[in-house]
This record gives sequence, C-alpha cells and structure tokens, in this order.
Amino acid sequence: MKVLAINAGSSSLKFRLYNMPEEEVIAKGTFERIGITNSFYSITINNEKIKKEVELEDHDKAIEILVDELINNNVIESLDEIEAIGNRVVHGGKYTESMKVTKDVIKYLEDNISLSPLHNPSSINVMKYFLKNMPKKTLVNCYDTAFHQTMEEKDYLYPVPYEWYEKYSIRKYGAHGLSHNYITSLMKDKLKKNPNLIICHIGSGASLSCIKDGKCIDTSMGLTPNCGIMMGTRCGDIDYSIIGYYMKQTGTDYDTINDILNKQSGLVGITGSSDLRDIDEGYEKNEEKFILAVNMYTQRIADYIAKYYIRLNGEVDAIVFTAGGGENDPLIRLETIKKVSSLGLYLDEKLNEETVSRLSKEGLISSKESSIPIYMYPTDEEVIIARDAYNIANK
Repeated sequence: MKVLAINAGSSSLKFRLYNMPEEEVIAKGTFERIGITNSFYSITINNEKIKKEVELEDHDKAIEILVDELINNNVIESLDEIEAIGNRVVHGGKYTESMKVTKDVIKYLEDNISLSPLHNPSSINVMKYFLKNMPKKTLVNCYDTAFHQTMEEKDYLYPVPYEWYEKYSIRKYGAHGLSHNYITSLMKDKLKKNPNLIICHIGSGASLSCIKDGKCIDTSMGLTPNCGIMMGTRCGDIDYSIIGYYMKQTGTDYDTINDILNKQSGLVGITGSSDLRDIDEGYEKNEEKFILAVNMYTQRIADYIAKYYIRLNGEVDAIVFTAGGGENDPLIRLETIKKVSSLGLYLDEKLNEETVSRLSKEGLISSKESSIPIYMYPTDEEVIIARDAYNIANK
C-alpha cells in the first residue's frame, strides 16, 4: 500500500511516499519558504534529487507541484494509487490520538487555532486539500500532542482554578510528540528494553521529554508550543506578569504581544537571528549578544535535563539529542552538557564534532567517563505518521 506522509510547517512542507508496511521510501522532499520570497523545493526519487526555484504562494500550490512531480517522474500514474495520507498536526486539543479527518474535525481545529497559531493553519490547509481532491481515500491526522497523553494529572494540570480545566481544557499538552515517539521507539530497539530517557528535540521549535519505562511522564511544552525552553522565535517559560506589564506600559493589545512572544522572541529576540548556524558563527567571533544567546539557550536545556534526571531518580538509560539543532550543532550540545557536568555527564569532544546528521553520522557522543550514555540520532516524524495512517486505513 502506498501511503503519503505530510509534515507541514508554517512556511514549509516535508513529505515522504512509502510502500507500507515495509516502510520503504519511494520518494521524499521538502518545500521551503512557502508564502515567502525565494521559495524552492527539492525532491529525491531513486537517489536523484530534483531542485527548483518556484513561487510557492501557499501550501495548496506546494501539494499540486508535489503531485505533478510524482506523476511526471513515473512514481505514480495517478492519485488513485495512494491509499492513505497521514497529516501532522501540532496541536490536537481534545483529540488525543491519531484519527480519520472529517469536516467536524477541521471545524474544531479551526475554532481552536490559538492553541498553535504558527503551525495548525497550514495543517488545516493540507486537510482541506486532500478532502476535496481525494475524498474516497483515508486521510489521517497525527497529533503531536498524542504521545504525551500518558502524563498523570499531577503533571499536566496547572495550579490554577480547577474549573479552568473542566470548562476550558486548560492543561499541559506538550508537542513534538511524533519525534519523541520515534526516538523512544528507536531506543527501545537499541537498548532492548522499555527505557528511561531524556530526549532533547532541539530545533527552531524545541522541547524535552522525560520518558519512564518507555512512556512520557513529563515534557517541557505546555498548553501551547510556546512553553519550556527558549526557541528560535518563541520565548518559552516567562513570568506571565510580563504580558500585562508590557501591555500597560506600551498600550499594546494582546494579539500583538502574543505575536511578539511567538515570532519575535527567543534567539531572534536576543540576536536578530533564529538560525543556529548564525548563532554559532557569532559565538565563535566572540560577539556579545551571540555569546549571551548561547548561554541562555543551553542553560535552559540543561535545567530541564537536570529536572528530568531528578524525576527519574538518576536512573536514566540514555540522553538523546535530535532534530535540526540537536542533530547538527555540536556547539549547542557541548555547551549544554558542560552545564550539567555535576551530574557526571561528559561529551567526547571529538565524537561530538564528528557526529552530525547532515554528514550521515549518528550514535554515541559521550565520553567513557560519562555517568549516562549520550547519543545523537536523527528523528523521523514521517515514518510515525505513515505507520498511523497505514494502521487506521487497515482497520
């Protein structure tokens, strides 16, 4: 069965076309800078890469080009060959497991767009496209919040009036669940057990999760993805009083400050750039704001590692770095682990420098002296999407 996995970001779209259940990748690709100038896409078919610069005004246009490339390159003869489509959704709200898409599902997600204002709009566009163009096929939403539903009430509730949870479902949901799910599954296979893990998903959006016996017991993101550590453009944890204070001082309305905290804060707020490559370059040049940003960023990651180490009573089978920064930024990994050296955690600096996802190198990066093995493994959200879509299509 051919299954298409779609992973749409606010200005990007990644895809993989699989033969399932073999999990054979037939084609894969990425569309970048959707809705922005200088947009482009790259698609790999039979180990050959097609790369083109083209105006991508919206996600519909990206999907249309994707379909045309699959047909024109004889990957499929028509859309009829694709039996199921899996679609990543950052925030599912009341939906706590992967499920078929209906008009009612779309309506609920539209009504609760504020739970993930950066990403859910593009995911909804994907749903609408495939419901319209492939109405007889199985379309499945795979929620990034689903993996974290094993958290207990004491961990997912906030210390606010309980009726806020009862009436408005205000609670911690977490995010990046597809990635945390994949890494947990990978480490189960590698360690031959249901492991205790601290997973560091470090990208433009970033989160950590605490895994006990193969299940999530806590995670850094909360009601929305703007919670936990500072990120590329998000502030992460701050004193909520800042919002009211700033509004009173400036006359700024809530929507504006919400936009600032989601899109103009974090690394970009401190340095002017959200790209870790720029951050690293500025750090190496001893530029003050970039040094500050690296120290702020890595300290917050280290704080969560220490918190989860205590939560697991020190019984941690592995710490795993993943996602764009976690996979490709030795500086961020090194500076983070230096800040938790009191826990007996150490990197092998040579291994750390060499182990980079873009160079197809993965695995152990800790030294022999480290009290816990530390790894870097690339994440694979798309294969989790494909598995769920395949399983639901075959129910």
